[in-house]
Amino acid sequence: MEEQDNIATLREFIAAWSRLDPEELVGYFAEDGIYHNMPIDPVQGHHALRQFIAAFLHGWSKTQWDVLSIAASGNTVFVERLDRTIVNGKPVSLPCCGVFEMKDGKVAVWRDYFDMATYRQAVGD
Repeated sequence: MEEQDNIATLREFIAAWSRLDPEELVGYFAEDGIYHNMPIDPVQGHHALRQFIAAFLHGWSKTQWDVLSIAASGNTVFVERLDRTIVNGKPVSLPCCGVFEMKDGKVAVWRDYFDMATYRQAVGD
């Protein structure tokens, strides 16, 4: 049942991104949780996560993350997504794969894999 609970928690977490609330999002992480957005250095702990997520959301006016597939093995959950976001008025459709390590119902580690060039091309960087 733990695998199904972890999947349910991550479905809630993914849906929460549409509310663009850093405080709510940080609440899904363990106190010493890690977010590793793979092209850049990992961020650890609620304080750093809150700052990172707030900066990350800067310029976002809307986002919806569609779960394409989700599977769990023990405390590890794999989520293939299509993240659809409006960034500085520009639409971005970004295929992603997130690997989550869960502990006591919280995200202990999140590694997100995607093509940074796809993102940059969409936002005009």
